[in-house]
Amino acid sequence: MAQGDPLEALYVLALTTGMRQGELLGLKWADLSSDMKKLQVRRTVARIGRLGFVVDEPKTVKSRRNIYLTDIAIDTLRRHRVHQHEQRLQMGATWNDQDWIFCNQLGNPLEASNIMRRSFKPLLQKAGLPMIRFHDLRHSAATLLLTMDIHPKIVQELLGHSTISMTLDTYSHVLPSLQAQAVTRLNGLFTTAASEHDACCWQ
Repeated sequence: MAQGDPLEALYVLALTTGMRQGELLGLKWADLSSDMKKLQVRRTVARIGRLGFVVDEPKTVKSRRNIYLTDIAIDTLRRHRVHQHEQRLQMGATWNDQDWIFCNQLGNPLEASNIMRRSFKPLLQKAGLPMIRFHDLRHSAATLLLTMDIHPKIVQELLGHSTISMTLDTYSHVLPSLQAQAVTRLNGLFTTAASEHDACCWQ
């Protein structure tokens, strides 16, 4: 859907890390490891009325975390950095270098409302998808991980939830399918064990 879009890396990170929008917009290149395989969530950025852009610490201690990146996220970030460098050269002295990974044409932080209006919603409309919230990408990431049988504790750490109960309560709708999956596996396990036992008895 977002392939080739100027904010492709933003959407890929949102869907593969489950980071909050403010955390994504608060990322700086210095937050990435040298091999770009890991990032640190250190701050959030949001525009608050007349105060303008406010840089703040993450919501909780758990929100301040390390996140390992998928290969597709690394690749899109590398392409994003190249494009940003080209834009920086074009803007010359007007570029405001603050090291933001996601910024506007002058190097300043991005406004969440502009992302929705100028990029996210048009992309959804072009792809024929429902008008979801940006935050729903975070929910999609968590749901995908849980349905892939990733332990809820790992999902909690990735999302930056303060407790595992928050993760389980938020995504309780996923649990019935996981329970059905667990029962199916148990059935398979005991069926195999019973077959092996019967075969042993007849030898």
